This record gives sequence, structure tokens and C-alpha cells, in this order.
Amino acid sequence: MTFALNSTLSNAKTAGWAGTLRMPLIVALSFTVIALVIAWSLAPGLFTSHSPVVGVPADKLLGPSIAHWFGTDHLGRDVYTRVVYGTASSVSSALIAVVIGVVAGGLIGLLAGFLGGWVDVVFARLVDVLLAIPKFLLAVIVVTAIGFETVNAAIATGVSAVAIFARVTRAEVIKTRQATFVEASFLLGGSRWYILWRHVLPNASRSVLPLAVLQFGESILVIASLAFLGYGDPPPASDWGLLISIGKDYLKWPWLVYAPAFVTILTVLSVNRISRWLRKTD
Repeated sequence: MTFALNSTLSNAKTAGWAGTLRMPLIVALSFTVIALVIAWSLAPGLFTSHSPVVGVPADKLLGPSIAHWFGTDHLGRDVYTRVVYGTASSVSSALIAVVIGVVAGGLIGLLAGFLGGWVDVVFARLVDVLLAIPKFLLAVIVVTAIGFETVNAAIATGVSAVAIFARVTRAEVIKTRQATFVEASFLLGGSRWYILWRHVLPNASRSVLPLAVLQFGESILVIASLAFLGYGDPPPASDWGLLISIGKDYLKWPWLVYAPAFVTILTVLSVNRISRWLRKTD
């Protein structure tokens, strides 16, 4: 019986060590994927010599090969090239959405949590209204109101994320405001605004980083979904969602859908893994 117990403990420790060793590898692969995606967005010409707009009609609808890694589309354009060049729009749009959510939502949560009183009540009702509307529906409403462009889709996605950042920031600010070192700073004569920017904001913002990374991946999905429905830039743009939308009309040649969809899913999963790792190391 003792031998069996020791064997079980040994197996548990081995499994634990295996999980510990496996996690950094997955995170490293995730960082590698994101680094590649960022490189695509910054310098797409370094990764392909084809044109994302001009195709060769004689090469239309070719399957994946060494010459065309993701095959070609109905106009003879290299799908890999279009995915690479579409990265800049997808990544920059997601960054715009995250910045809007962090800045606007963070400011609302910061003021509501620190000032309290009627300010907290007003902002809390505003956040409740935003949370009551499904995020994707809110994004569709906003982009319909301001125009069908990828930048507008990014703004709409950012607006839909404001409530989440506001609620998380408010909760962190309230918790930090009740900390001993904050009360000590008050007793030492620190002004409210000094304590807010010097003590409360740096400590409350630690939980915002994993959320911002997670929101980056979600923004890529939302913006791709809006582009799929036609709310982004029109052709010959090569946003990932638009590529999937165009490819769905040619399901006989599945790589037109699978290639951009695979890149989108892999990017989002990598971002989510990094966000989980940041949350655990916080």
C-alpha cells in the first residue's frame, strides 16, 4: 500500500513537472506567432514577392504548393500574399480598439472607483447600459452610424469594450484605495490627485494588462466578423474577415477559406494563451 501511495505521488509530481515544462513552451510558441504576425504587419514585402492586388489569370484557383503556399484565388492572386498584407489592417484595427477601450474605460473606472458618490453612480449606470447591449450588436450599431470602413469597425469594437475595462478598473481602484499604504499617504498629507496618479493608478493597472491582451484577440475576431459581413473596407482590401467572406463563394476550393481562417484562429489562440500566462504571473 505504501509503495502504491509513493508511486501515485511520484506520478503526480511527474505530471506536475511536465505541465510546468510544457506551459513555457506553449507560451514561447504563442509569442513566436504574435511576433511573426507583427512582422507581417510592419514589413509585408519582406515575406512575399507577389502583389496582393494584381493576379495572374492563368494561375487562378491553384492549390497550395511551393510557389503559392496558400494557393491562389479566383483572380490568380496569391492567397498567402493577401493574408500577409491584410495583417496590417487587422492588427492596427485591433490595437485601435484596445486603446479606445483602455483609455475610455480605464478613465471611467478610475474616476468612479476613486471619487465614489454620485460620480460612481452615474458612471455605474452608464456601464450597466453598455453591458446590457451585446458587444457585437453594439459594434454593428456604431459602425452603421459612422460608416463602413475598417477604421470605423475598430472604433466600434473599442466602444463596445469600454464597459469591460471600466468595470475591471473600478473594482481594482476600490480595492487599492482601501489598502494600508494609501491610507498612510492620506495621513501624511498627500493630495487626492497625487495619491490617485502616484499610488492608485499604478497598482490598479496591473490587472488591466492581461485584459488588454485578451481584448486584442477578441477585437481581431470582432473586426474580422464585421469585415465578413461587409462592414469593413471593400475589395481589393485583404482584411482577414473579407478574405473569408470572398472565399465562402468558392467552397469547391476550400483553401480560400481555410488559409485566412487558420491564421485568424491561430493568432487569437496565441493572444489568449499569452493573456492567461500574464494573469498567472501577475
